[in-house]
Amino acid sequence: MFNPERIASFPERPGVYIMKDKRGKVIYVGKAVSLKHRVRSYFQSSKNLPIKVASMVPRIEDIEYIVTDSEVEALILECNLIKFHRPKYNILLRDDKQYPYIKITLNEKFPRLLVVRRVKKDGARYFGPYANAGAMREAIDVIRKIFPIRSCKKDLSQVPLKERPCLNFHIKRCLAPCQANISENDYNDIIRNIIMFLEGKQQTLIDRLREKMEKAAENLDFEWAAVLRNQILALEKVLEKQKIVSADMSDKDVIAMARGFDIVCAQVFFVREGKLVEREPFILKNTEGVERKEILASFIKQFYDSASFIPREIIVEEEIEDLPIIEEWLTQKKGSKVSITIPRRGEKKKLAEMVAENARTFLDQRESMKDREKMKSQKAMEELKTYLKLEDIPNRIEAFDISNTKGTESVASMIVFEGGSPKKQDYRRFKIKTVEGPNDFESIKEAVSRRFKRAIEGDEKFKDLPDLLLIDGGKGQLKYAREALRELNLEYIPTIGLAKEFEHIFVEGKDDPIILPRDSEALYLVQRVRDEAHRFAITFHRQLRDKRNLHSVLEDIPGIGKVRRLALLNALGSIDGIKEASVDELSKVPGMNRKAAEAVYNFFHKKI
Repeated sequence: MFNPERIASFPERPGVYIMKDKRGKVIYVGKAVSLKHRVRSYFQSSKNLPIKVASMVPRIEDIEYIVTDSEVEALILECNLIKFHRPKYNILLRDDKQYPYIKITLNEKFPRLLVVRRVKKDGARYFGPYANAGAMREAIDVIRKIFPIRSCKKDLSQVPLKERPCLNFHIKRCLAPCQANISENDYNDIIRNIIMFLEGKQQTLIDRLREKMEKAAENLDFEWAAVLRNQILALEKVLEKQKIVSADMSDKDVIAMARGFDIVCAQVFFVREGKLVEREPFILKNTEGVERKEILASFIKQFYDSASFIPREIIVEEEIEDLPIIEEWLTQKKGSKVSITIPRRGEKKKLAEMVAENARTFLDQRESMKDREKMKSQKAMEELKTYLKLEDIPNRIEAFDISNTKGTESVASMIVFEGGSPKKQDYRRFKIKTVEGPNDFESIKEAVSRRFKRAIEGDEKFKDLPDLLLIDGGKGQLKYAREALRELNLEYIPTIGLAKEFEHIFVEGKDDPIILPRDSEALYLVQRVRDEAHRFAITFHRQLRDKRNLHSVLEDIPGIGKVRRLALLNALGSIDGIKEASVDELSKVPGMNRKAAEAVYNFFHKKI
């Protein structure tokens, strides 16, 4: 455990402190005006500490710190370290790495619109994050219907191309820049319109398009005027759905939160030009025992650290920690003044209350759905106990599956369901080492044996034993799995084989299968478990296969050695990713240059 006497040497200056456990893993990151005073506050009597802090302190083995020149610098560094380490005891945006963004590839000729999961400093323009992926895709559909931009991955650094335009051109979903049917300036003007749309400035965009339509009509360019008219009509339909919530017509975000039993929902309303253009709910975890003002401050820091746009005003329903520091940080990020307002009365107060009510409604619906899912899972496990004649309810189910291609790159997956839901942190995968050729029986035996040997040897990652072991396959796979368990004196673990064809369940010592009712929750559960094991095995197998194929194919390209092969694999992920990449994209991969990129591009496109 950390020795508090060391704190005497800590400086009384702003900075960030990094707490680590006995394995050297970062478990908490915080910022402080005075590092010495802030860190010392953790080591007072446990009676005065919040529950979460009291449980964290005994796990602190070491504390490092980084001194900064100001509180704002400390805040920026804190955001970066939390995003990188995702510490166990920090308030975290749940699954924030999975939130999608809309990317406009301004870094290439004739930009495209993409959905991505990661923001890069690559010259592109990003919008998001979007917690509601469905709403984001609806926005993309609207954009593609109104604005005919390309969706292909072709390299348009030199146009026109020799090939014909694709179907999108003929159905008026693309203006075929590949054939030089539109100038780069005119195309970029459409891209600027899309950016205005995504910024929520639809009314400004409509006014701008109306001016252009009138000008085109004056110039007797009636065909282009008709295109602009159709775009205006489509945008006005979008505008009709948006509710006016602010009389001052300014851009603002409104943030409020609601607490559930074990989670918090932070709701953000995006108001642009006085209209509500979008709303997004975000789930926060690690909030137990934490004050509301700290939760709101943590959310604001994490959200705006990766948000594509910061408005001039942010309305918050209640007080937050470090308000002046966060305001200064946001002002620096935006490059102009940003104000955080906590309204006491009037229109803004009503708006904040409306957002808070939406956050509560979202949580109520989520918890109601969660309760229903729990009841279904409980019913499924109780049914399994009855149908399989188990002594205990199978709360923890482990499943194994094998994947290979004619015996090559043979792998096994081990997935875990607890309480009827996937427990992904316990998933494991194995490269089959002792079996040659396509022998699923021996492969299952090896995987099961390795998994349970690790448990017997005291490996923390394998310490929890299953209440039920599910093997994807029939009697043969089941037999070999049971042999592995017997050799380890673990034959008491209930084991079943689930045959693919008729969903029949086989158990050792019985010739006839157990047939679960077609509409039973028990059947749905074992199907989900089996399908997840299969998906996980297939994914791992494809990764290994693609890696092997990638190396063997790229070895035929002059100038592409081992370092460049690895760099291409890491950057683009697969052979298909490399095939589809443009020369510009290939040349940006670390270690590549223009000549090497052209060699790779020409190699694949000549073969095609």
